[in-house]
Amino acid sequence: MSQTVEWKVHLYLSEDEGRTRARVELDTGSTALTGRGLARCNPDDEDVPVIGDELAAGRALSDLGQQLMRAAEHDLESVGEPPASRRPRPGYGWIA
Repeated sequence: MSQTVEWKVHLYLSEDEGRTRARVELDTGSTALTGRGLARCNPDDEDVPVIGDELAAGRALSDLGQQLMRAAEHDLESVGEPPASRRPRPGYGWIA
């Protein structure tokens, strides 16, 4: 059976005193997570605000992604699956 779900994501950026802060909020309907990121311009670098936005947003999204992976691991463990560190990995590389 095919299913489509919608998760809502909001990304907020703010800049003050040479720092860009990002907050990304995820609402799955049953879970809410918030990722955060920060970027600051090196005083020796040219101030290009879009670069700070990209760095802060990327870091916030990465933080959110890590939280989602931890949540998935927790959910897998709750249904009896071993944690990723103890799961057998498929072989890779050249076969001799």
